[in-house]
Amino acid sequence: MGAGLLAVATTTRRMPAGDVERLAPGFVTDTQLDGDDRLVTFFNGNVVRERLVDLDEQERRLAWSIVDGPYAHHNGVAQVFAAGREQARFVWVADLLPNELAELTDQMMERGVDAVQRALVPCRARPRALDRSGPR
Repeated sequence: MGAGLLAVATTTRRMPAGDVERLAPGFVTDTQLDGDDRLVTFFNGNVVRERLVDLDEQERRLAWSIVDGPYAHHNGVAQVFAAGREQARFVWVADLLPNELAELTDQMMERGVDAVQRALVPCRARPRALDRSGPR
């Protein structure tokens, strides 16, 4: 695993407060631990309560659910895959209800992925577009 992938995996696998602000600066503005949950504040002032569902360090996969927010159901998964010797592919998927929130959630995820890319990839090494294939 190259140094770049190791840095991404190390950042992504943590759940404590504070790490998300470093992973997605400007997108997430604050996180607070509240028991087993994490309260996340976004750039637009929205606050959600996230609960860790699964953390697989070997697979570099993190799953969580938003349990207090605008959703009747929300499950998110972020995973880091090797994409060459010194590169990584960051995949973020969300399943949610109601469907009416899908467009707004997609816009938030796009902004979040852009923030992660800016935080982890030096300007000269950034791809023109991040791979956003797959379901959301």
